[in-house]
Amino acid sequence: MKLSIVIVNYNVEHFLEQCLISVRKAIGQLDAEIFVVDNNSVDGSVSMIRNKFKDVKLIANKENVGFSSANNQAIKLAKGEYVLLLNPDTVVEEDTFIKCLQFMDNKADSGGLGVKMIDGKGKFLPESKRGLPTPSVAFYKIFGLSSLFPKSKLMGRYHLGFLSKNKNHSIEILSGAFMLLRKKALDKIGLLDESFFMYGEDIDLSYRLILGGYKNYYFSETSIIHYKGESTKKTSINYVFVFYNAMIIFAKKHFSKKNAKLFSFFINIAVYIRAFIAISNQFLKKLSLSLFDAFGTAISIYFIAKYYQIYTGITFPLKILSIALITYTIVWVVSNVVLGANDKPYKLFSILKSATIGTIIILSAYALLPKEIQFSRSIILLSSIGFIGVSFLNRIAFHLMGWGRIKTTIKEKKSFAIVGSQDEGLRIKNLLEQIAQIEELYFVNPSLIVGKDEASFKIQLNQLNDLVRIKKIHEVVFCAKDISAQSTIEIMSTFSTLHKVDFKISQPNTLFLIGSNSIHSSGDLYMVDMNTINNIKNIRAKRLFDLSSSILLISIYPFLFLFIKHPLIALKNMLSVLFGLSTWVGYYKNNSSAKLPKLKKNVLSVSDGINPINDDIATKLNVVYAKDYSIIADLRILIRNLKLLG
Repeated sequence: MKLSIVIVNYNVEHFLEQCLISVRKAIGQLDAEIFVVDNNSVDGSVSMIRNKFKDVKLIANKENVGFSSANNQAIKLAKGEYVLLLNPDTVVEEDTFIKCLQFMDNKADSGGLGVKMIDGKGKFLPESKRGLPTPSVAFYKIFGLSSLFPKSKLMGRYHLGFLSKNKNHSIEILSGAFMLLRKKALDKIGLLDESFFMYGEDIDLSYRLILGGYKNYYFSETSIIHYKGESTKKTSINYVFVFYNAMIIFAKKHFSKKNAKLFSFFINIAVYIRAFIAISNQFLKKLSLSLFDAFGTAISIYFIAKYYQIYTGITFPLKILSIALITYTIVWVVSNVVLGANDKPYKLFSILKSATIGTIIILSAYALLPKEIQFSRSIILLSSIGFIGVSFLNRIAFHLMGWGRIKTTIKEKKSFAIVGSQDEGLRIKNLLEQIAQIEELYFVNPSLIVGKDEASFKIQLNQLNDLVRIKKIHEVVFCAKDISAQSTIEIMSTFSTLHKVDFKISQPNTLFLIGSNSIHSSGDLYMVDMNTINNIKNIRAKRLFDLSSSILLISIYPFLFLFIKHPLIALKNMLSVLFGLSTWVGYYKNNSSAKLPKLKKNVLSVSDGINPINDDIATKLNVVYAKDYSIIADLRILIRNLKLLG
């Protein structure tokens, strides 16, 4: 066998499906095999492979064993002369494997090979070619000098920026996203080091290939798309510690004690710097808007109260003024958080809603206060207007500074270009109409041969660049059925520095489009718009329902005690829901529930109180509950099953 392809998957079902479709096309007439090692995904990846890719050799792990161990499981079974380690969030060209294998066959000294990688926006990924992270290279990388001087032979060695991305080179470090390895070389140097759970294993294996007498090559004559998640992962504290710990393991394994200590010293400094940046980023992202709201609201209340006293001649004790100012500010700012006024994109209606609810809460509490410590209703009402103004201005400021985005319509209007046949184009159009507000839509002839089907299309493929520029197209959708991955990648690459345009790829017979830059950002996956239970709005609504209903149930518990089965267990459940350890309503536990969005442990299930019930009915109820969640459904199920709370 010529080639064994190994893909390790973890909860990226739709990206994996697209990857496998492109891999199948690229294999062509090659004598090849495909392994997918799934690390205990819960998103339906395993069933998708079993249903759609019966030729794939599936290894379904019952736990997440890590990237290295999972790859090794398949490599031990591989029969190919070459082994390709491939990420599931990639798309390969139709001739990628043929070209790479021919190059390796002609380079007897080659142990490993990497290719030119672009992200989902067509931008070249610098990690396509990397140098060995020696202490000096690590120093320049950690302190940002490699970014400032990317072309420097001294400071730019981490990503080898001084080497042309359009030429083949002998390099030191390959990327684990696409790592073509000679099986004989692996037999000689050993498999991936399983002490690297995630990150660093590709550096270690690349270096061991060099130590084993082989060369690693960067091959520029083919490209792949890699929807990498670096942009979001690098802001997490967990990423900082896991990645840099992997670097320390590598240093201790391969460098002299003196160099390893120096390397570890730099790494530890980097950990604290990056961890501080990550914590600061998370803090600022989550709290910055609320802090601005609080600061602005407090100032507006202060000046409103001050001028009110001057105008009316009524004075309030400083203590009461201070308590009122702090309390009102907290209530309104918390209302913004709880009722979604801080969610991106910002919805101006949410500000009005949170201001109204917050004001009602304040006025209700105000009515219960003794007369001697009551403030002024006029100040409360005027301050609520001030709060609305402050919140509105803050979101405009965040919008202008690029920290957030104001949503002015129900669905943002966008212009689209669909590159595909008429049948596929109409299918994508129908899908887009459910996802986005279409401002303008253009159909582009997918054929590279000028004149083919020309009469059916107003716009030809060689006019796409001009179309995007002149008509200010927001997104280009490529129909994989009608245009090759190679053409798609080439077109995306030409746009990378010219236009601000997003790209999506649609596979045949699917209800999703994949694109954007990262597998971890919200723009990656466009699916038919459903009111899913893991929507942030529904997560908040479900928690508010659990909180309020558990408080109510606890307050009337002495009455419920008389007719609830197992009342003590019921009280325990009420407290568990109150403190967020469980939820009142969840899925009926069967095979379908594992594939749906995760929920907390539930007291009641969607099927409780429905008779007769069987597995098929329960599965349908689970799916409907997950895909079209309603707080009313939770209320009905709770009322219907009050006796079963214990």
